[in-house]
Amino acid sequence: MIEIISAGILSTVQDLGRFGVMKNGFTQSGVMDAYSTKIANKLCKNDINAPVIEMTMFGITAKFIGEHVFAISGGIFDISLNNKPIRTNKAYIAKDGDILSIKSAKQGLRCYLAVAGGFDVPLFMGSAATNLKIKVGGFDGRKLKAGDILKIGKADKIKNIEKRELPENIYNNTVKVRAVLGPQDDMFSENDLLLFSNQQYTVTSDLDRMGIRLWGIALRGKEKLEIISDAITFGSIQITNSGMPIILMADHQTTGGYAKIATVISADLPKLAQVKPKDKISFEIIDIDTAEKIAIKQKKHIDKLF
Repeated sequence: MIEIISAGILSTVQDLGRFGVMKNGFTQSGVMDAYSTKIANKLCKNDINAPVIEMTMFGITAKFIGEHVFAISGGIFDISLNNKPIRTNKAYIAKDGDILSIKSAKQGLRCYLAVAGGFDVPLFMGSAATNLKIKVGGFDGRKLKAGDILKIGKADKIKNIEKRELPENIYNNTVKVRAVLGPQDDMFSENDLLLFSNQQYTVTSDLDRMGIRLWGIALRGKEKLEIISDAITFGSIQITNSGMPIILMADHQTTGGYAKIATVISADLPKLAQVKPKDKISFEIIDIDTAEKIAIKQKKHIDKLF
């Protein structure tokens, strides 16, 4: 088990999300950065979907109850174990009573704590993902707070823990993400499409687990950009009547009434999970076949780790 001493700004239990539930009016939820989550779980010899703690901007301080293997991945944070600095993307052994302190982000925005065996929380619709809006999943459907005690599942035996490490992730303030046009790209002129893919947008302070609002040169559209509400997915890029993009993220609504010019490919969504206000984002348009090849390549890379 671990006991939360301080919970940071926004720390929740998450997994990769709940799938096949949008028809019932529920969104996917789950981690914002699936790549880092999978890395942390692989370091702990977990299934890649094992529940983790997602922390935003400022992390938790926690006491281990019993001996546990753990790893942290994602953004580069100020991290220590018993006041001794440790790093991300490396497995460690914590002994009974050890104190893990995860302070502020130095690069990126979010990090993920995995423990061998995964955090043992009840599932809602097959997932441990916390949805704060409807207060379900994770730890009592809410963000963590001081005094919470989280149970940990049964862990596989891990050999050569000292060898379970990878280079730390690297983040900067300028991000290029790949996207596939559609489904409403026909509502935009050729000039709009060129402007969308050639300009560099600025991340505004309006960003959270639901979406990221960008600022740049406005797109005009051929007509009003409102549509009859239809389905939205993680990575959909809506263009509002202001001509500015909103990228929908893990806690996105299930439907939306603005034209979606493109969708960010799944392999690049983790990049967006780590952006901060004033960071720069640009888009590279690719086709679906290329997007699928990139996703397969990333999956193979993760599968072969350890």
